[in-house]
Amino acid sequence: MIATIQKENGNYIARYERQFQHSVEVVWAMLTDNTKLKQWFDELEIVDLRKGGLIKFDMQDGTFIDMEILDYEPLKTLAFEWDADIARFELSPSSDGCQLVFLETISKITDHTPRDLAGWHVCLDVIEALLEGNSIKREVEWKEWFEKYKELLKNL
Repeated sequence: MIATIQKENGNYIARYERQFQHSVEVVWAMLTDNTKLKQWFDELEIVDLRKGGLIKFDMQDGTFIDMEILDYEPLKTLAFEWDADIARFELSPSSDGCQLVFLETISKITDHTPRDLAGWHVCLDVIEALLEGNSIKREVEWKEWFEKYKELLKNL
């Protein structure tokens, strides 16, 4: 399901919702255990998992970007800097597993924005596939979603 995007307090909020047939603990591990995190977002590494802690982004050229953890509540919330924006995961138990809501607070729409939106979309799809014991073709999926997000942003 494509994200919804709304303008709020001068920012844009992209909202993705996913329902997983797995417990909060299992989904939380996908977000916070570096071994599992590497399976769906190889460039991220959690260095210090706490509010005010640190996540590193590997630029794949020998350099790293430090991203501060802005909000952290175990098994519930993980939010961190994403350049000038904010990436936020919220988990809650549901009757048949776990609901994940991912919010990206976007300070300014740029030519790169649809790339990020498609990237997050595919990351969430990869998490689901991994939890189900499946895999997906990331590049093919990303290209399809990139075009859809470019179109979505034209209508804002």
